[in-house]
Amino acid sequence: MTTNPAPSTIHIVDDDADVRDGLAWLLDSRGHHVRTWAQGEALLEHVRGLQGHWTHSVVLLDMRMAPLDGQQVFDQLKALACPWPVLFLTGHGDVGMAVAAVKNGAWDFLEKPFQDNVLVDRVAQALAAVQADMGANQEVHRLRYALASLSPREREVLDQLIQGHYNKNIADTLGITQRTVEFHRANIFEKMGVSSAIELAHKLGRLESRE
Repeated sequence: MTTNPAPSTIHIVDDDADVRDGLAWLLDSRGHHVRTWAQGEALLEHVRGLQGHWTHSVVLLDMRMAPLDGQQVFDQLKALACPWPVLFLTGHGDVGMAVAAVKNGAWDFLEKPFQDNVLVDRVAQALAAVQADMGANQEVHRLRYALASLSPREREVLDQLIQGHYNKNIADTLGITQRTVEFHRANIFEKMGVSSAIELAHKLGRLESRE
């Protein structure tokens, strides 16, 4: 029995309730599935909970918010290897920051006040792009998220593993017990979805080739 895929979602992040409700009504009326967030941290918690199993989504992100502003939320989304296109909503004074964010990987920005049809068209373009990208790169995004979720010690053990070192050698190099190495090794394999160091090296090699 097959299940229908989760619907594409537009995430609206704005601390102004009127703006959130207005955008939600507009996009819902055009047939989009919408979720709204009053703060960036709430969206980030949702993203962390996905654990790399990405849905087809686009983020409309206000630049001026508190306690985390739009740029800080965007930076954390990138750190989580979240592949969703981010479209910034900016006031006139934020255009410079929005342009810098686009150069740093954001999808686009719209300066307030914006025309409804322009916003809907940009969202549709971003959604089409993420659907095409994720269809081809789901595993790449999952691996990037898994790498981002590793602790600093797990990254050290991983670096030793892909060099072909044995547990005892890794323990001696890092100044930890062999049992601790085995513990970290098991966590790394689980997070990366592999069963051997060779499989891990192959997956990381394919990931590096896509950078």
